Amino acid sequence: MPSTHELVAFGPVEEDARAQIDRCLEKGGEEARGVLCADHHKGYSMPIGGVLASQSVVMPAGVGYDIACGNCAVRTSLQASDLDVKRAMDEIWNTISFGVGRSNDEPIRDAPVFDAIAHSPVPEQRSMLSLAKSQLGTVGSGNHYVDLLEDRADGRLWVGVHFGSRGFGHKTASGFLALAAGRTWGERVNDSMDAWPKAIQLGTPLADDYLAAMNIAGEYAYAGRDWVVNRVLTMLGARDELRVHNHHNFAWWEEHDGQKWLVVRKGATPAFPGQLGFVGGSMGDDAVIIRGKDSAASRRALYSTVHGAGRVMGRMEAKGKWKGARCVKPGKVNWREWQDTLKTQGVELRGAGADEAPECYKRLSEVLEYHGDTIDILHTLQPIGVAMAGRDTFDPYKD
Repeated sequence: MPSTHELVAFGPVEEDARAQIDRCLEKGGEEARGVLCADHHKGYSMPIGGVLASQSVVMPAGVGYDIACGNCAVRTSLQASDLDVKRAMDEIWNTISFGVGRSNDEPIRDAPVFDAIAHSPVPEQRSMLSLAKSQLGTVGSGNHYVDLLEDRADGRLWVGVHFGSRGFGHKTASGFLALAAGRTWGERVNDSMDAWPKAIQLGTPLADDYLAAMNIAGEYAYAGRDWVVNRVLTMLGARDELRVHNHHNFAWWEEHDGQKWLVVRKGATPAFPGQLGFVGGSMGDDAVIIRGKDSAASRRALYSTVHGAGRVMGRMEAKGKWKGARCVKPGKVNWREWQDTLKTQGVELRGAGADEAPECYKRLSEVLEYHGDTIDILHTLQPIGVAMAGRDTFDPYKD
C-alpha cells in the first residue's frame, strides 16, 4: 500500500523504487517527507535517487554503503584542443589506482582527515586509520571514474571524478548497519535489496556516533577526490580555475519550511539556490555543471536533483556471467561494439566494461528535463577521456 506521507516524484516512477521509498517513509516518522529524482531506481533498502527528510530518525541504509560518494569537477586553464588526450589518459591510467582494495602507489603521509579519524568517537573507526591512509586517493570500481571533458561552449578542458569513502566508508557503514539491527560491529546483516531499512532514533548515543562517523567519512571522501583531481592537474600542467564538489550519498541537517530536518540524499545532488553541482552522464554521454534555483518545484524537491542519468540495466544483465576470462553466459551488451562506437565519438577509454556501457543508462538530458524549473544548466561537458576499473574487477559494494 502506498505511503500517506508527502512524496514528490520527478519523471516516470519505477514501482520497485516507489515501494522502497514508501518503506523508508513509514520508518521515518509521521512527519517524514520524500522525493524521487528522475534518475531513481531500486537500491539497497532505499532507492538510488531517493531523498528522505525526517525529524526523528536516521537510516544508515539511506546514506548507503558508500558513505559520501560524490563528484568533483574542475575547470582547468587549458583548452581541450591543446591536449594530447591519448598520452594524458595513459598517464592517468598508470598513476591513479583503480579497483577494489587498492592502495595508493603514492602514499599520502599527512592529511587533516587522518587526525579526525584518529580522534573519532567510534573506536572501530579509529582502528581503521591504517586502511584509510593506504587507500586515500584511490578510485575504486563500479561506476567510479576519472574523466577528461570538453566544454561544448568554449572548448575548455575539465577534469571530473566520481567516487566515495572507499573501504573506510564501507566498513563504517557495515558496522552501523549491524548496530542498527541490534547486532555487534562486524556481524553480517540482511543485505537483500528488499530489506526494510533500520532506523536509529535521533538524539541517542548510537545516532550521534553514526552521524559523527558519517561526517568523518565525508571528510575522507572530499580529501580523496581533491587529491585525485590535484594529481591529474599536476600531470596536465594545468591550473584550477573553478572547483565544483559535492556528496550525493549523505545526510545533512537543513531547514525547510521553517523547520529543522535531517535530510538523507542517496544518489541525489543538493541543489540549493545558487549552489553548484557536477552531474555525470554515462561514458558516452554529456555531463553538466548545474546551479540550483529557488522555485516552488525546487522547494518541494527539498532542493535536490539527480546525481547521474540512472541505470536501466543491471550489471549482470549487461555483462553476463564470467569465470576468469571465459564468458559462461553472454550479457545483453555488445562491449566490443561499444568500444568501437566510443572511439568513433572521440573518447579515449581506459578500463571499464559492458556493465558501464552507455546503453545501461538513461540519457542525462532527458532525465534533467523532468526537473524543469529547479536548476539551471551552466556548462555541458563532452567526455573525451574516461578511466574506470576494468571489467575483471568485481565490485562488492552496494550503494
